[in-house]
Order: sequence, then C-alpha cells, then structure tokens
Amino acid sequence: MPNSFRTLSKTLTRSFSTKSSHQNHHQKTHKYLDPNSLLGSWKTPNNPKEAEKKLALLRRDYAKQVKNVRKEYIHEMELLRLEKLRKEEARKEAIRVANEERKRLKAEAAKVRAQERMVAEEEFRQTLLKERAEKLENWRMKLDFF
Repeated sequence: MPNSFRTLSKTLTRSFSTKSSHQNHHQKTHKYLDPNSLLGSWKTPNNPKEAEKKLALLRRDYAKQVKNVRKEYIHEMELLRLEKLRKEEARKEAIRVANEERKRLKAEAAKVRAQERMVAEEEFRQTLLKERAEKLENWRMKLDFF
C-alpha cells in the first residue's frame, strides 16, 4: 500500500510540474556544440613572459572566433529580416489584390443594380403611357357616346 501511494504521488507531482512542455521538448532535442579546443588547452608555462604571449594568442584567437560568430549572427538576422519583409510584402499584396477584387465585384453589382433600375423605370414609363392611352381612349369613347 505505501508503494502505490508513493508512485501515485510521484505521478501527480510530475503532472503538476512547473516546466512547460515546450521547455521539456527543447531540453530533449537540444543539440550541443562540440567542445571548444581552447577549453582545457592551457598548460602553465615556466616563465611569465611566455605565459603572457600564450595568453595574448588565446585572447586573439578568442576575439577572432567571437568576431566570426557575430558576423554569422548578423548575417542570420539579416536573412530573417529579409524573409520577414518578404512575407509582409506578400501579405500586403494579397490584401491589395483582395481589396481590388472586392471593389471590382462591388462596382459590377452596382452596374447590375443600375441596369435593373433603368429597366424597371422603363417598364414603369411604358405602363404609365399605356394606362394614359387607355384612359384617353376610354374618355374619347365616353365623349363619343354622349
């Protein structure tokens, strides 16, 4: 019985862990760099001038490496910026095309409504003319009757 309680408490503790699943996934999939050749390469020289020379060389090599890493980083950031800019321009172009299409459809719908309105007005005029003609004929017939 105590073992089952312990396993249950461990399971619950794991399920309520404060680490996010993204962080856990990142920790599992992270690829570490190869060990740097500078690490552990320092052998203590006998005289201080030689030590200064070796230290200066190490510093110079380290500065070169840092400079290269910074160049790579700047290059990667520039590529990311260009990619983001390209995506933003593509998005704006898509919005512009959609707006133009919407305006075109709206204009076509307005033309169709205008044509329908003109047809309806023409039919109304024809009906009025026909009714006036009928009234006039009816009036003439009544006058001829008297």
